Amino acid sequence: MGTVRGTIVDAVSGEKVTSKVHAMSSSGRSLTPNGALMKQGPGVPFFYCDGEFEVNASRGQVDLLVERGTEYTPYHAAVQVDKVGTKELRIELQRWADLPEAGWYPGNTHIHYDQNETRAYDRLKFDSTVEHYNVTAVSILKRWGLDYKSNKFPLGVMTDYSTAHHVVDVGEESRHNEPSDRFGYGHVMFLNIRNVIEPVSRGSLVDNFDPDYPPLCFACDDALQQGGLVIWCHNGQGLEAPVAAALGKLHAFNLFDPFWMDPEYDIWYQMMNCGFHLHASTGTDWFVCSNNRVYVQLDGAFSYEAWIEGMKAGRTFITNGPALFLEVDGQPPGASVDVSGGKASVRVRWASHYPLDRIEIVQDGAVVKTVSLKDDRREGAQEVAVPVKADGWIAARCWSTARDSFSQAIYAHTSPAYVKTGVTNPLQVQAARLFLEGIDAGAERIRTLYKFTKDEQREAVMELFGKGRKVYEGLVK
Repeated sequence: MGTVRGTIVDAVSGEKVTSKVHAMSSSGRSLTPNGALMKQGPGVPFFYCDGEFEVNASRGQVDLLVERGTEYTPYHAAVQVDKVGTKELRIELQRWADLPEAGWYPGNTHIHYDQNETRAYDRLKFDSTVEHYNVTAVSILKRWGLDYKSNKFPLGVMTDYSTAHHVVDVGEESRHNEPSDRFGYGHVMFLNIRNVIEPVSRGSLVDNFDPDYPPLCFACDDALQQGGLVIWCHNGQGLEAPVAAALGKLHAFNLFDPFWMDPEYDIWYQMMNCGFHLHASTGTDWFVCSNNRVYVQLDGAFSYEAWIEGMKAGRTFITNGPALFLEVDGQPPGASVDVSGGKASVRVRWASHYPLDRIEIVQDGAVVKTVSLKDDRREGAQEVAVPVKADGWIAARCWSTARDSFSQAIYAHTSPAYVKTGVTNPLQVQAARLFLEGIDAGAERIRTLYKFTKDEQREAVMELFGKGRKVYEGLVK
């Protein structure tokens, strides 16, 4: 039996770096060190290592794939192994991008470890460093009596796992589902909070007798009072999402966590057509089962406080690989831009390790400019004049037929810049009517099917939905 022993280093600093490694024998068998921690999720099976690894292999070819985050070019090699002896390798990982150097810092805003996890603290260490996040946000949650291992972590910043350039924060996912496992009110996440907001879950997520109360908006109020970051997750699925958006309870929407779903970004687009400023965020939900991350632009040095404020301001793009940058009349995503002269100058820049097929500029939910990429173009820029006749928003997104090691399609999407002209957008009425229908249907469902311990609870929820409805009524009028 032969051996492959590898040392993985950053090509510039020469320092060993944590990574994930896939080793496959000539017979197609995955080779794993004893006791190694395995990557979770679909796609290529990786094991984590702290910069050194050793696997045993029969004579023949061993194929290696080594990855670290999304800013390092994956390392591929075919190694010939003898019948006996050790093949020593020094693997230098090259960065194709250094986005923190340019002021953009990645984070994952949605992580849990389930009841079957046996090495939660080891996984937290490797997930956060191998994926090369500056911010790793884990959330406690409750669902029946399941012993979710991430609930063992203490609320707040975990100092033993954090450094000056990397923060692990434990927040909360406040949830409500119906007995059928429909989203019910929905799910919302709180980051950077001091105190647990009770109840963490309500209704059937607790037991068959727990009331469907309080609504999520009440918990959002508590999080906002604590100075927390409030993110609706599973973007827009849930009866209370349009109410929370209309009443200003949310900073951002988590899109595509952990995978792309067209109905989710359609809901996001419609909410922004109503004039709400809802910025783009993303995460991976259970374990780390995708390469999803949100990049936040900071003006100065990294700190968790600055990163949270950048999220609240909407200076973000979400991605599972490519870097995508937007400027509207020289302003970044999240900015409110006064447009005069009937046109906005929109500049998009992109860079990617994976080949990209097209870049799109999206205005008020419609694609107004497509840049088709040929000849394996992985970086470039485009500037166009976009007609602007009314208030609205402009964002950029990119697509690729390539897939990453999680077997997921490559994408990126910026938060929008919000354009102002003083003219009401006619799309606002159409979008508001859709949400009025949804609120009415949701209110009827709550009134007839949901459980409460007293009439005052039901009345409080109906009053909340009534307040949200009035906002959309005003938009229609």
